[in-house]
Amino acid sequence: MHTNSLIELNRSAYQNNIDFLKKTFGKKVLVSSVVKGNAYGHGVQEFVSMAFQCGVTHFSVFDVQEAKVVKSTLKNKATIMVMGLVQDEDMEWVIQNDVEFFVFDKSRLTKAMKTAKKLDKKAILHIEVETGMNRTGFDKSELNAVIAFLKKEDQHFTFKGLCTHYAGAESIANYYRVDQQIKKFEEIYAFFCKNDLKPQIRHSACSAASIMFPQTRMDMVRIGIMQYGLWSSPEVFVTYLNSKKNKIDPLQRVISWKSTIMSIKKVNIGDFIGYGTSFMAKRKMKIAVIPIGYCHGYSRSLSNQGRVLIHGQRCVVVGSVNMNMMTVDITDIEMAKKEDEVVLIGTQKELSVSVASFSDFSNQLNYELLTRISKAIPRKIIE
Repeated sequence: MHTNSLIELNRSAYQNNIDFLKKTFGKKVLVSSVVKGNAYGHGVQEFVSMAFQCGVTHFSVFDVQEAKVVKSTLKNKATIMVMGLVQDEDMEWVIQNDVEFFVFDKSRLTKAMKTAKKLDKKAILHIEVETGMNRTGFDKSELNAVIAFLKKEDQHFTFKGLCTHYAGAESIANYYRVDQQIKKFEEIYAFFCKNDLKPQIRHSACSAASIMFPQTRMDMVRIGIMQYGLWSSPEVFVTYLNSKKNKIDPLQRVISWKSTIMSIKKVNIGDFIGYGTSFMAKRKMKIAVIPIGYCHGYSRSLSNQGRVLIHGQRCVVVGSVNMNMMTVDITDIEMAKKEDEVVLIGTQKELSVSVASFSDFSNQLNYELLTRISKAIPRKIIE
């Protein structure tokens, strides 16, 4: 291994997750694989080719840059949907390539129609409506104008979807807010239909909503974190388990992140390790230096508390995580030597380091740490 580290994607784990999701949602519900944020750190290119082999044919991205990567990887074999940014100068490429996209404001709607006319090709639209997240989506007050505009331009687009996004379905604290959003979405859908504008599909659920609020599954679910083998929050996991007899986690983590020991040194009692004085040796210690730091996406917030696996044992990060390196305590691992494997995320012998331990400091870390993993680290699909 000639790189600082390597990321492995486990195809059978992914297949397991997709099979579980399809079984949970039933045959009528389409699963769209959300691959924004470099496929949650898994690497868009490698991940979508693996997902396609596992039977996934619909991918959701945030912007056109990501759409282009999916497109060049899978050519015309999959449906691509842009949920966020489409710059004006990218509109032609999007429509020309049958890439579907969210429309949530007037200017984008007008731009889409202009471009569709110019290319003499239909734009494939998903009209996003605001139901209470207050981020993107047409407000209720704009709907009459939107409907009038769409009716006037109906030669130039395909009304593929009506969609919205929930404000924190992963937490029971938001139950009332999300419940109101679901009702509002139903009303807006009825309003469109009453005006003879019926979308081909309705979609609103992310991973959390799809489990916490089964009625949000509708025609399609946009699944991010769960397909990668992680839960949106402990609450979502518990909600799922409560509905089942056997209390087993049905998901398997797809990603592993591995490095090697770069060097080993001894430290005396009372010495400080690394920058500053955040860690003082309370005993004679042996530490391993690992060529991974915050520039690779291993967060500084894991200074003095992150865990890695070496020789099947948990080792604590001591001192602060540096830009390119970190040090871990290997005092109790007699046989540790240079070049030994270090697992940052994944399993070694009987033990695992979850992304979140990356510990359970906060479930936020699942998303943040994953998406921060450097794009430059090579990704490899394993069976």
